Amino acid sequence: MQKNKFICRLLIMAFILIHLNVMAQQNAIQIKSIPFKMFWENTPQDYSVTDSSLTITAGAKTDMFRDPNVAYNTDNAPKLLFKPDENFVLTASIEHSFLNKWDGGAIVFKQDSLNWVKFCFEKDYTGARRVVSVVTKNISDDCNSVEILTNKVFYKIAKADNVITLYYSINGLEWFLIRHFQFDATGNFYLGFLAQSPTGNRCEVNFSNINYIAKKIKDPYAGD
Repeated sequence: MQKNKFICRLLIMAFILIHLNVMAQQNAIQIKSIPFKMFWENTPQDYSVTDSSLTITAGAKTDMFRDPNVAYNTDNAPKLLFKPDENFVLTASIEHSFLNKWDGGAIVFKQDSLNWVKFCFEKDYTGARRVVSVVTKNISDDCNSVEILTNKVFYKIAKADNVITLYYSINGLEWFLIRHFQFDATGNFYLGFLAQSPTGNRCEVNFSNINYIAKKIKDPYAGD
C-alpha cells in the first residue's frame, strides 16, 4: 500500500512538472531574428510581438537608474531579456511619442542590479529627443549625447569580449559611435529591450528592424 502511494505521488509530481514545462514553452516569447527565448523582468502594462518587432508599454513611475547623489535608485522598468552569446551585435530602431519628461525606450545589457548598460532614446529635461547612454557600475554614469529631430532612431550595441560599443543612426545604414568602454561582465549577463516612464502614466515604445548576430567586431569605429 505504502509503495503504491509513493508511486502515485511520483506520478503526480511528474505530471505537474511536465505541465509547468509545457506552459512555460507556450508562454515563452520569441522574436524571429533573435535565436533565444526571451523573458520578462518586471511586467509591462501591455506588449505585443511580431516576427521582427516588439512593442512595450511601461506603466507609471517606471525607470532604471542609480543616482550619483544616491537620492534615487530604482529598477522597476519592464524589460524583455534573453541570454546572448559571449560576443554579439544587436541593432534595432526605437520609436515612441515623447509625451513626458524622461519617457524612453532602450536597449539594455544587464549583469546584475548594480552593473548594467542602458542605451536609451529619451525625452530629456529640456524636452529634446535625445540619445542617452547610462553605464552603471554600482552608480550610474548618465551621458546625454545627440539630439534627434524625429521620434525614431536606430541603435546598435556590440560586445567584443570585455568591451562594449554603442552607436546610433538616422537611417540604419550610416552609424556614429556614441561610447566605447570596458565592461567586465562575468558569468550570466542578459540583453534586451526596455520601456520607461519615470514621470508619466505610461510610455508605449516600438522596437522594429531588430537584428541579432553572434560575432566579434574588429573595427569599433565601423562597427564591423
